[in-house]
Amino acid sequence: MVKVVKFGGSSLASAAQFSKVGDIIRSDESRKYVIPSAPGKRNDKDTKVTDMLYQCYAAAEADEDFKPKLKKIKERYDSIINGLHLKVSLEEEFRIIAENFANKAGKEYAASRGEYLNGIIMAAYLGYEFIDAAEVVFFDKNGDFDPEKTNRVMSKRLKKAERAVIPGFYGSKEDGTVHTFSRGGSDITGSIVAKAADADLYENWTDVSGFLIADPSIIQNPEVIKVITYRELRELSYMGATVLHEDAVFPVRKAGIPINIRNTNKPGDEGTLIVENTCHHSKYTITGIAGKKGFVAVNIDKDMMNSEVGFGRKVLTAFEQNGISFEHMPSGIDTMTVFVHQEEFEGKEQQVLSAINRLADPDTIDLEADLALIAVVGRGMRSTRGTAGRIFSALSHANVNVKMIDQGSSELNIIIGVANSDFETAIEAIYDIFVKTQL
Repeated sequence: MVKVVKFGGSSLASAAQFSKVGDIIRSDESRKYVIPSAPGKRNDKDTKVTDMLYQCYAAAEADEDFKPKLKKIKERYDSIINGLHLKVSLEEEFRIIAENFANKAGKEYAASRGEYLNGIIMAAYLGYEFIDAAEVVFFDKNGDFDPEKTNRVMSKRLKKAERAVIPGFYGSKEDGTVHTFSRGGSDITGSIVAKAADADLYENWTDVSGFLIADPSIIQNPEVIKVITYRELRELSYMGATVLHEDAVFPVRKAGIPINIRNTNKPGDEGTLIVENTCHHSKYTITGIAGKKGFVAVNIDKDMMNSEVGFGRKVLTAFEQNGISFEHMPSGIDTMTVFVHQEEFEGKEQQVLSAINRLADPDTIDLEADLALIAVVGRGMRSTRGTAGRIFSALSHANVNVKMIDQGSSELNIIIGVANSDFETAIEAIYDIFVKTQL
């Protein structure tokens, strides 16, 4: 059995955390390939190493003396090395980094050094081979990830390495320059390595015991989801749930490799297993609840809209021409509503309305701002009658006015629109009726 294990920044923030990680890896012989993030915060007042590197490089870019900032970063790493009693030195690495900063090597190079240096320490600590991600993760000249080349080269390299550490978050472009994924991209690297290694399981270790049914900042001690499908995860991630970088799903999903979200500080917890499909029954009708605030509903009315071919395309063209993507689009016989991000819409509001009038010739256009969208997701809803009715009942009891409700044909999710001010109350009400009371 082969497992690929990725550890987040909070799991590697100090020597004590490194020690926990070492115990986890050594406790299972099948944990053969390790993807480390850069050191995260040791406490609430601390700064992530990646942010320290950005600040340091900004000083270098402004031709300021960046050496004191770089020294503080080196001290962070030295404290980990000394705390683990390792005989590894990063002197030469920091000399090269200082030289490249002075030569303006770029922000992406600067940011990537957090994972790179942590990878060197992790490899020395475990006695594993170190593989620089720049040698096995590739992007094209436009900065787009090259999955075919990456999988081909990495697979070949991993076959020669029984156990290895591959830093997360970055790779290289065709010209050899370092290029990074978006923040949280170490999750993606782990997924890529799992595919290349033909792994049986991809373990993603973080500071929570799995994917939670609802946001813990809204619901006190929400239940952990034991098993979730990729489709359910995609729905929840899209609506704001953030335990795993959503792009990390695709490489392993294609290869049929499950992901296990685990807690470094509570290694005995089973966490959440993310799978392609399952006959495992959810404990509750729903799998999870997630949502976002800050939407505008653009309500368009026109008599006989349903019989006018191309009406929807004309309306959406107005948004496309102004560079605005839509989030959701419920419709009726003579009405159509387009939900867009308020922040994007406000600056181009009049241009969009003018374009809709010109292209679609509606009877009326009405705007409603300060709205939130909530997704209730769950494979169990397919076989359970009255889910939407229970949601309506719960929200009515909580005095929440529902602006919109829409269920996809897959019956996997129900989208609810409410006022921003009712967002937290609505999530509490839905969680209460499906999880706490299970009526």
